[in-house]
Amino acid sequence: MYKIMKFIVICITLMASFFASSCKKYLEAKSDDKLVVPDNLPALQAILDNGQYMNGSSPSIGLASADDYFLTPEEYNAVSVYCREAYIWDLAGQSDYNYGFDWPDIYFLVYNANLCLDQLTKIKRTSLNADAWDYLKGDALFFRGLSFLELSWLFSKAYNKETAKQDLGIVLRLGSDFNVPSKRASVEESYQRVLQDLKSSLSFMPNTVEYLTRPTKAAVYGYLSRAYLSMRLYDSALAYANKCLQFNSKLMDFNDPNDVDMTNIYPIPDQNKEIIHINYIGLSAFSSVNNKHASVDTLLYNSYQASDLRKVVYFSPPEGNSAHFYGSYKGRSVYFTGIATDEMYLVKAECEARNNQVEDAMNDLNKLLIKRWKTGAFKPFTASSQAEALKLILKERRKELVFRGLRWMDIKRLNLEGANISIRRQIEGKSYILSPNDNRFALPLATDLLSLTGMQQNPQ
Repeated sequence: MYKIMKFIVICITLMASFFASSCKKYLEAKSDDKLVVPDNLPALQAILDNGQYMNGSSPSIGLASADDYFLTPEEYNAVSVYCREAYIWDLAGQSDYNYGFDWPDIYFLVYNANLCLDQLTKIKRTSLNADAWDYLKGDALFFRGLSFLELSWLFSKAYNKETAKQDLGIVLRLGSDFNVPSKRASVEESYQRVLQDLKSSLSFMPNTVEYLTRPTKAAVYGYLSRAYLSMRLYDSALAYANKCLQFNSKLMDFNDPNDVDMTNIYPIPDQNKEIIHINYIGLSAFSSVNNKHASVDTLLYNSYQASDLRKVVYFSPPEGNSAHFYGSYKGRSVYFTGIATDEMYLVKAECEARNNQVEDAMNDLNKLLIKRWKTGAFKPFTASSQAEALKLILKERRKELVFRGLRWMDIKRLNLEGANISIRRQIEGKSYILSPNDNRFALPLATDLLSLTGMQQNPQ
């Protein structure tokens, strides 16, 4: 069932000349009674509760393109061609990039959400089914909004209010009818849809759920805070971070063996007290970022002081110049990309600093860091100016949220603030540089996708 549905989603983005044959195959496949579209609340909810897809399909191309890691010459030559091309930002025009990997994976989630919303219009809301009906609607809106946010971060330029109405955004699929052709919206339209979907889901969200793969009000607030931060709308990002932390403000203490188990190769448990919503990169198309291949950026690793427990909780002891990341909040080799309280404290601190609330900003930063350093070794950070506070907070954001799938968007938004961050790769004596605000920060759409839909490629 899910393989067929995933194929349909690829068809959604290949509507042009591929239309006739694909639709014929889909209609023929539906003749099997086992593939009837679900038409009841439990069956529809089961689609959104399938964590392997709905929570485990976070994209890896942004991680593969960013600077949390490097590849040794041996590892560079060991990974696939498209992994090597992503590493040097040269995916555009390459035949190996076919359908684009992360693009169809995320649009599969969009399709599932749209299918549920479309089917829900055919199910009458009654006093008996109201709770299930409402949650399904909120759940579907949530996953569609989150999916659009992840797509926008990858395949569009960073949100810039001066150019957002002209910059190329993503495809906003708002229904499950795959006969509707795909076309790109603007960045402005894309982000407004993200905000609309997430905010619309709020009225249907519970305060608590049994399983954190399901969203709550706190989860929606967390992703709204992320969205506004990426748009550089800091007052709104701060407001939603505060709302999120009202539900859960707990932090793990890296000194406490009940919170962090250093006898495990992955010391942070997947049910830890900081997690608000579970999302993660599952089976990565870009295997270059797997901790088997990816070495932690050397300058980043060396930036952790000896008494900073993150250096041993997050990373393996280095072999030569190579340390590897083992600090996922999933307690295993996949990368956690969901919402957790540590991120919300950092968003809060950054936004307070940008508002010149320097004392509040440093207090929030220190609340986090005292839980990360050896007991008795941490001396609270202080700042005498807004600029100094912001510099400290962004440095700690970099160190705390490593391998969370946030760095690519952070580089893009911070460069619009004048951060002047470049990424450099060195391969077999040749240097590759991705300069600030380079067009390639809007990752390319796959060539097959473009040729079959007629959609416009991102400028490269």
